[in-house]
Amino acid sequence: MANPLRDPRDRRLPRIAGSCGLVMFGVTGDLARKKLMPAVYDLANRGLLPPAFALTGFARRDWGRSDFENVVYESVKEHARTPFRDETWEQLSEGIRFVQGTFDDPEAFVRLRKTVEELDAERGTGGNHAFYLSIPPSAFPQVLTQLRESGLSDSNNDAWRRVVIEKPFGHDLQTANELNDVVSEVFPPDSVFRIDHYLGKETVQNLLALRFANQLFEPIWNSQYVDHVQITMAEDIGIESRAGYYDGIGQARDVIQNHLLQLFALTAMEEPADFGANNLRDEKEKVLRAAKLPADLDSNTARGQYAAGWRGGEQVGGYFDEDGIPSDSTTETYAALRLDLPNRRWAGAPFYLRAGKRLGRRVTEIALVFKKAPSPYFQEVEGADVGNNALVIRVQPDEGVTLRFGSKVPGSQMEVRDVTMDFGYGNAFTESSPEAYERLILDVLLGDPPLFPRHEEVAQSWKLLDPVINHWSTQGQPEAYRSGTWGPPSADRMMSKDGRAWRRP
Repeated sequence: MANPLRDPRDRRLPRIAGSCGLVMFGVTGDLARKKLMPAVYDLANRGLLPPAFALTGFARRDWGRSDFENVVYESVKEHARTPFRDETWEQLSEGIRFVQGTFDDPEAFVRLRKTVEELDAERGTGGNHAFYLSIPPSAFPQVLTQLRESGLSDSNNDAWRRVVIEKPFGHDLQTANELNDVVSEVFPPDSVFRIDHYLGKETVQNLLALRFANQLFEPIWNSQYVDHVQITMAEDIGIESRAGYYDGIGQARDVIQNHLLQLFALTAMEEPADFGANNLRDEKEKVLRAAKLPADLDSNTARGQYAAGWRGGEQVGGYFDEDGIPSDSTTETYAALRLDLPNRRWAGAPFYLRAGKRLGRRVTEIALVFKKAPSPYFQEVEGADVGNNALVIRVQPDEGVTLRFGSKVPGSQMEVRDVTMDFGYGNAFTESSPEAYERLILDVLLGDPPLFPRHEEVAQSWKLLDPVINHWSTQGQPEAYRSGTWGPPSADRMMSKDGRAWRRP
């Protein structure tokens, strides 16, 4: 009888990366310090990295190995999700290396290649290395070219070389295609991992289980029962110290093009033949190709800039009060749009996407708002204060699922009110959810790509968004909205013309 612990079909078994190393560019940035380095430690702490794993940093700082080791140590101590354990750190630190250099210095990449080869000999990484580009998009072509010319992108025998690219994937369709051309010259498609950290979140992955592992939801997951869908990413903070990056980008490019359109595709797609990378991506791409923007973009989109107001009891300034923002900036800090999906499942049930800064609270959610029950009795009876049923998937914070439905109020009269049934990850499971970057870095090292969009998804996303951005470029200044509110008045008008209203999470 086969040992069930060795059954490859047992999805409960943890997947452990084989011998490999990770080369990280941009190790002095916030992303590396707050997310990537702690994620590597947490993976090691959970036993998901090989004992001889190697982490190599590349930066212009005049550091030695011990300097970089201290940077990683401080990052881990401050930001790691799992408890600090000396034995984990000692094992991880043995594989830490650092190469000093700039992106335009070929000699620095020669030194990096020698370091990688030394790790193969000393640590047994076997020639398997991933290159994580946590750097400004403008530097992607230069670093990719250096990787090719130095031979670092070349894989020998059964070894692999992979590259990880952080968003944004271009500024529009044209630049996305140009970036893809550069990447394709250096790495084959199955070695390119485009990171969208939202796809690594536990609740986003649970969306697939919620839909396809339960008979309860899938039969009503369509326009026969669903009135419309709202996908929201709201932040209560402003741009903070990101003026140099953010101005000229805006919410549509920064959030809608990647995060929200990915959530849209996962919500709307058909069940794939299996959950392997190709079939999952195929279904998402079908959704993105089929989606349509309304002809009237004036009344079916909205954009705004936050003005002075209140955040958590504290008075805050507006967008133009932020350091480094020019007085004539037309960059939006709030963006909303309607999408229609004219297929058998969704025709007649629009999708509304919105993303904004300095809104009422921090929340990301997918809300399926159902049609009202056709019962004439409960539409006419006094005290039947029932809204639309809603199924809400909370992506962050407080990950979970809420179901809103009508229930009779205790008493002798037939009084009905909305109530909620709530599932929270923190209440249902003893194990805390891994950070998104833990899952995604492990998938890179395993060569498992289902959660990473391929170029076709990126291109289709830009094809949807480019007309909206081009339209806005002719409209002058975005509409102001007060910090701490839920966006500009035009966003409410966009919904009210359809007889609907935004949820107030």
